[in-house]
Amino acid sequence: MSSNATAQAVSDAVTGRLGELGLDLEAVELTPAGKRRVLRIAVDKDGGVDLDDVAAATRAINEILDGSEVMGEQPYTLEVTSRGVDRPLTLPRHWRRNRSRLAKVTLTDGTVLTGRIGDSDDDQVTLDVDGSDRALPYAEVDKALVQIEFNRKDRD
Repeated sequence: MSSNATAQAVSDAVTGRLGELGLDLEAVELTPAGKRRVLRIAVDKDGGVDLDDVAAATRAINEILDGSEVMGEQPYTLEVTSRGVDRPLTLPRHWRRNRSRLAKVTLTDGTVLTGRIGDSDDDQVTLDVDGSDRALPYAEVDKALVQIEFNRKDRD
């Protein structure tokens, strides 16, 4: 089974159980590491994940994978982590969870905007760009990343 097919099989196997824990599966990556493989699984939830969430997810995923043939015979190392700020904003829940944070957004026409994330729904997000609200339908967003801010003075 290819790495992509294995990652999809892992995703299919663990999504339901993670949902029961109140977690969303954000990413499954399987990469070679010498004679082993590294299986990285990113999870998230409203309000962010803490160490207890990661520990519960790790136990649940281990239980599922140990009881199945999804990973095959080759040894692997499991890493469960939070989504992280370096991952692109691709789903409505990503925008909702990052409300009030600064984002750099590249539109499908090539325009690049930097602004603070405001209200969002299933179809669009409002971005405060230099004091003016701009409604952006997700269909017009090519790429969006949260920007790391040091010493932000006006936190909500």
